[in-house]
Amino acid sequence: MEAESLEAEPLQDWQCPEGTIPIIRSPQNRPRRKTSFFSSSIQPDVDLGNNHEYAQVSLVGGNLFGASGRLNVWKPATFNGEFSITQIWVVTARGTEVINTVEAGWQTLAGTDSTRLFIFWTSDGYQRTGCYNLDCPGFVQTSHKVTLGARIEPVSRYAGNQFEISIYIHKDKKSGNWWLRMQEIDVGYWPSSIFNKLSDRADYVSWGGEIVNSGAQGHHTSTQMGSGHFAGEGYGKASYVRNLRYVDESRAIKDADPHKLVPLVSRPECYDLQMGNFNNYGTHFFYGGPGFSHRCK
Repeated sequence: MEAESLEAEPLQDWQCPEGTIPIIRSPQNRPRRKTSFFSSSIQPDVDLGNNHEYAQVSLVGGNLFGASGRLNVWKPATFNGEFSITQIWVVTARGTEVINTVEAGWQTLAGTDSTRLFIFWTSDGYQRTGCYNLDCPGFVQTSHKVTLGARIEPVSRYAGNQFEISIYIHKDKKSGNWWLRMQEIDVGYWPSSIFNKLSDRADYVSWGGEIVNSGAQGHHTSTQMGSGHFAGEGYGKASYVRNLRYVDESRAIKDADPHKLVPLVSRPECYDLQMGNFNNYGTHFFYGGPGFSHRCK
């Protein structure tokens, strides 16, 4: 089986001259990021009860120096000040050490009518360091062609055209910095100096979806993940992430072996995940769900 997808693009309503970069000056209110699935991936007995829910896969262990993938783009419904995210995580969290992470993907926020490009980082497990986009010192943007926080259009339609963006995060061997490439454009880098663990290498990389469930009115949120439909509906209806790849210690880019990926689905009755079998999509999976329903309460 084969499938066909089209490119979505971060919209930029202005052109910045060489030597300058675009910055969105109106930061949006977002739910606070939290130490989440990372600790439970290492310690399976840790409770995920922090109101963040996931449907994602991880490549765990070894010396990892980057990850890439193509993210299917949708505009899931969000409510109650919550968010819905699809992204790539590059993480260091050895044993009980403090989490270091760099992240990139797309996000929808309650009260907004668009899907937006975003990045994030932290060097202390989401406590005091790190931020979205350019909201604090940290990420160094070098390209004037991409606006972090920009709207992404067009987005996919149920049983219609499917759109996606490409993301590649990798550690530069010479400088040690973590570079971000989106849509084949080198956007900028996270300096290795802002990390205490990720300055060396990553312990694992992950791909997938995340939502916040505030539990308003005493039941599960109706915030959707991905397309808002379960993985079993397949291409054109469920959301996907494809061409999962990672960078090994020789700096070779390799396809992720689906048999070595560790899945995490925190509430399968609300959001689920299953691996796909299209010939031209590399290692890939479908994921998502509607949130509150007859099976998710």
